[in-house]
Amino acid sequence: MRPSGLSGLCMQEVIPDQHGEGEWNRLRSIKMSVSHSSKLNKVVRDQYMRLPQGGRVLVTYVWIDGSGEGVRCKTRTMDQEPKCIEDVPEWNFDGSSTDQAEGSNSDMFLIPVRMFRDPFCLDPNKLVLCEVLKYNRKNAETNLRNICKKVMDLVKDSHPWFGMEQEYTLLGINGHPYGWPDNGFPGPQGPYYCGVGADKVYGRDIVESHYKACIYAGVKICGTNAEVMPSQWEFQVGPCEGIEMGDHLWMARFILHRVCEDFGVVATLDPKPMTGNWNGAGCHTNYSTEDMRKEGGLKCIEAAIEKLSKRHDYHICVYDPRGGRDNSRRLTGHHETSSIFEFSAGVANRGASIRIPRQVGQDGYGYFEDRRPAANCDPYAVTEAIVRTTCLNETGMQTTDYADK
Repeated sequence: MRPSGLSGLCMQEVIPDQHGEGEWNRLRSIKMSVSHSSKLNKVVRDQYMRLPQGGRVLVTYVWIDGSGEGVRCKTRTMDQEPKCIEDVPEWNFDGSSTDQAEGSNSDMFLIPVRMFRDPFCLDPNKLVLCEVLKYNRKNAETNLRNICKKVMDLVKDSHPWFGMEQEYTLLGINGHPYGWPDNGFPGPQGPYYCGVGADKVYGRDIVESHYKACIYAGVKICGTNAEVMPSQWEFQVGPCEGIEMGDHLWMARFILHRVCEDFGVVATLDPKPMTGNWNGAGCHTNYSTEDMRKEGGLKCIEAAIEKLSKRHDYHICVYDPRGGRDNSRRLTGHHETSSIFEFSAGVANRGASIRIPRQVGQDGYGYFEDRRPAANCDPYAVTEAIVRTTCLNETGMQTTDYADK
């Protein structure tokens, strides 16, 4: 799929809501909206989870569905523990039920690509990330991993490293931000970022459970923090090299949704879940090549930023699943974002498209941060686009097909 230009974007006017005024609003009764399943007796469940498996193993296949944002899973039994990804067989599923095929020809192939420990059913059980192929074994429309891997293989000698900062918002099952008053708003932004205290953060149990589950699974999660908007959080994954970045972030997302399922809440990656004077949600992407990480690498960083500046429209179109339309609600030039229509860069500037960390500016080498990707971006698309522009020197809106090279 080729990205289109920015002409189709509709920038929505952001009108700050009048909220957080007065003590009545902060003291309103908050009714937590959680799913019915979360209220089931977990002690009873644990009784069955402790049963021995007799040497058999549960292998849960995870894949990206037809939306390009959602994840699906199904589980099978294997007679022995798989030791490597090659031990996990291909499988199939009904693509007509995931918006990936028509009912008259619905079988889709699941191709295992990376294996993790299962933090829900525990060892020796596994989670397996899969690519999706159509009946003719061509890539499904939302399987962006296959092409991304080809591009990463081309630049493997540059050793591209990535670290992605996944922001998300916790919602009740009713779609309202978790912990917010039912008929009002919390106090204005300010005390919530990296906050501590029951009146400043909502859902820390979920966040810490997700963190530990990712570490158990083998996901390269490296940090977490509460974000600027209440009920909004962030976790970071990396550093990862090449295709590893997308694999680990997608599995971290799957684990997040599963943890939230247990707690009865929803994690949304919507780039602007609440209109008005509230921060949106991004997936800031930190990037470097081996040359950038060497002494004097700042010149390589500046050269890469110059290339990115000339391809802003292309990157905006691949930085969310809807060709820039989702990001148009977020990249307004306000709330720590740049304008979607303008490229900018600066040292320690969180209002720029590209931020060079202050320490990198002082050291003269390191990495830079692309702050444009939306929270619901496909990390395969984002990392591929950055490598195409900075390493393969592509220009314009079109991309080069490297399938036969």
